Amino acid sequence: MTDAPAVMPAFDGATPEMLPDKDKIYFNDYATLVQQQGMLQDHVRTSVYQFAVYENKDDFRGKRVLDVGAGTGILSFFCAKAGAAHVYAVEASGMALKAEKLAAGNGLKDTVTVLNQRVEDVRLDERVDVLISEPLGIALVNERMLESYLVARDALLKPGGKMYPDHSVLHAAPFCDEALYNEQVQKAQFWSTQNFYGIDLTPLQTDAHDFYFSQPVVGHVAPHTLIADSVRHDFDFNTMTLKEIQTFTMEVEYRMTAITQLHGIALWFDSRFPGSQRQVFLSTAPHAPLTHWYQVRCLLKAPLPVGPGHVVRGTLRFEANESRGYNVHCALVNANTGVEAENTVVTQCALHHFQYTSQQSVAYAGEAASAAYYGTTPSYPGQAEAASGEAAAQSGA
Repeated sequence: MTDAPAVMPAFDGATPEMLPDKDKIYFNDYATLVQQQGMLQDHVRTSVYQFAVYENKDDFRGKRVLDVGAGTGILSFFCAKAGAAHVYAVEASGMALKAEKLAAGNGLKDTVTVLNQRVEDVRLDERVDVLISEPLGIALVNERMLESYLVARDALLKPGGKMYPDHSVLHAAPFCDEALYNEQVQKAQFWSTQNFYGIDLTPLQTDAHDFYFSQPVVGHVAPHTLIADSVRHDFDFNTMTLKEIQTFTMEVEYRMTAITQLHGIALWFDSRFPGSQRQVFLSTAPHAPLTHWYQVRCLLKAPLPVGPGHVVRGTLRFEANESRGYNVHCALVNANTGVEAENTVVTQCALHHFQYTSQQSVAYAGEAASAAYYGTTPSYPGQAEAASGEAAAQSGA
């Protein structure tokens, strides 16, 4: 993985040498059956990958396939069962030993070769026909596994070979959620205690507020809390460069329809599997079935007041950091009032916050004017039809 910015607000004052080896933490985490089970039991995730392979067997039959970050090898096994001539399951963590056991136990050891290596170190006698991987993190890019996917493309995929997935769209939409905002404020409020066992904690009050608001909030976003349609940023895995995925900027513009408070930006993604027989789509949008990726909210340090007809403009700048995550610099301005709001949120491979409150976020004022929620526009042609067809099939219609 190439160099990236090392200074993160969550580790203010720390040098890269003082930080733990994030790659070791990352791979050790994925070496546990608990972590793998959590992903396997995300039935939306596992089902979509199986659909993508089994409904496009022409793309795999007789082909050489490489699975980047194979984990237990589940995707490799799908490819083998779809008729692949050979599958290389590349897994850098100790989970590679478990993948070998599963391959043998399912009669696939002659078709699936498990390579206990980083994909950056893999060398093959010839390039493969298909790359398959689940390199997707929260807000799409967290964990920086997509970089390894692109490295594999450049070094190991034949020209014109297929990538599963081959494209993703990152969505960013403004939200109003006073309960969530107040919860983060309350977490930091502990450090305003002036007499904690005789100790004054207030010297750390500002630090605590900065820390809590620098962390992404991972959890389901209630669709009614979105207050404008999302802005999208496209990732074409067939053509994009490492530099384009390590640093990128989303220019945003939102038109408001009601008086409310803009508390931050919600992020989610959709991905496409380019089957020659049938394209398959994965959505992590607020209105879609819930996945282990949930959605991600980046709070502003102070809410931005907006009203009907107001236009909010700004940027979301993503910069890869040393913790296999991103520093997300958010800067917004209400173009009608000139009021600005900003914050920097730091994503990491193993640190984020869930919303703990049982308090329900109430609908913002504009909801009564429309029964339709924001954030429901499909990322791809045919995506809505595919989703409705799968829903009908599952309901027995």
